[in-house]
Amino acid sequence: MEDERKPAAGVNEGDVLAGKYRIDKVLGAGGMGVVVAAHHIQLDEKVAIKFLLPQALASKETVARFAREARAAVKIKSEHVARVSDVGTLENGAPYMVMEYLHGSDLSDWLKQRGAMPIDQAAEFVLQACEAIAEAHAVGIVHRDLKPSNLFATRRPDGSPTIKVLDFGISKTGKDPSGMQMTATSSVMGSPLYMSPEQLQSSKDVDARSDIWSIGIILHELLTGDSPFQAETMPQLVVGIMSSAPPPLRTKRPEAPRGLEQVILKCLDKDRANRFQTVGDLAVALFEFAPRRSKISVERITGVLREAGLASASVAVPPSSNSEGPPSGGTKASWGSTAPGIPMTGSKKTIFIGLGVVVVALLAAGVVVQMRQSAPSPLDSASSATTGSIATAEPAPSAAAPREVPEPQPVVSAAAPMPSVDAPKPGVLPNPPVALATTPAKPGKTVRPTPSAPRPSTSAKPAQPESTGNSWGGRL
Repeated sequence: MEDERKPAAGVNEGDVLAGKYRIDKVLGAGGMGVVVAAHHIQLDEKVAIKFLLPQALASKETVARFAREARAAVKIKSEHVARVSDVGTLENGAPYMVMEYLHGSDLSDWLKQRGAMPIDQAAEFVLQACEAIAEAHAVGIVHRDLKPSNLFATRRPDGSPTIKVLDFGISKTGKDPSGMQMTATSSVMGSPLYMSPEQLQSSKDVDARSDIWSIGIILHELLTGDSPFQAETMPQLVVGIMSSAPPPLRTKRPEAPRGLEQVILKCLDKDRANRFQTVGDLAVALFEFAPRRSKISVERITGVLREAGLASASVAVPPSSNSEGPPSGGTKASWGSTAPGIPMTGSKKTIFIGLGVVVVALLAAGVVVQMRQSAPSPLDSASSATTGSIATAEPAPSAAAPREVPEPQPVVSAAAPMPSVDAPKPGVLPNPPVALATTPAKPGKTVRPTPSAPRPSTSAKPAQPESTGNSWGGRL
């Protein structure tokens, strides 16, 4: 296969391009361009180089598309876009761009090799891609060709999986008048399986919501292995996209949450006014089905759009329903888990609030005892009996009879447990005992123990969740 590519590419292994890039191998070649793996001689670094073939230079549209891809990639600073480190022109006049070399595979190959993804992994990959798309939309760039083959799965230096968005070659930039001319001369811009209804009608009449349609198609395909719209011919496909309702996700993925199905259907609404209006809105809705670590992606997406004036400042990131352990910075006690920014739910929250009420009540009672140094009332005696004191409760004196000072009574140890009032309900953890501090009894006074604040339960800092990604071979 590699020998067949060399004649089409017009280059061979060992050739030196631009005086500093030695070609290692040809990664791919087509009728218009070629991508090679190369070695930067001066920097001793492996790179990928994309350049046009001589026969493509006659097409002004192809040259403009190539330059557009380079400019778009440079403007977007997200880690989820392949970095462009150099551009130039070869001796034969062909433009080239130098990009970071990526190990891994695109998501199209991933699906062929592994099939449909787990729900949380698909949601995490899409949210990472949305980080790059949010930055593109913030600077006025619409990708227009989002599809699994343009989402590349690779790994960070720490081994965690990450997505890179590729190929901004047919992106639309409102500030670039040449882009409008290029679009006007093109009959089809994009891949029909992933194109929105408005993009099928007119490639130049698209905005950020067209990319949101494509993301919905991608998400459905990652979860089922198939595109929601199927047809044997191009006209049938176009008619289906324009007029047929997409099949619900749960017809092919019955265990998928109904809420996730609704997220995809909202992306694929044929009226773009009814879709998610920004990728920030989409990200907030999708986060419920992603791992908790994806919260940073949602915050970046909404933050970028907010800074660009494309999102409301009131957009809030909801908690994830994923069962993954608490993120770094959270604590785990015997009655449940807490984490910054992620509130507790259900019985755990009720128990925690109940404990707080008990502690506040005990502290308030202690203050009242200290303020009332006179002889104890029957209520004081009764209260002492319920909090660990053995003092005998006296009957209430009549209004005419003088109050009698009771004899000092012994006081039990502060470690004595509180008597159980009610048996714990099934499935609900009982309130933990509260330690009480006491002082020696003085003659003529009944001592009421002073509650000490409960010591918070601490636990070791939870480990960050391991990556669920797979190992990929070394290819671009």
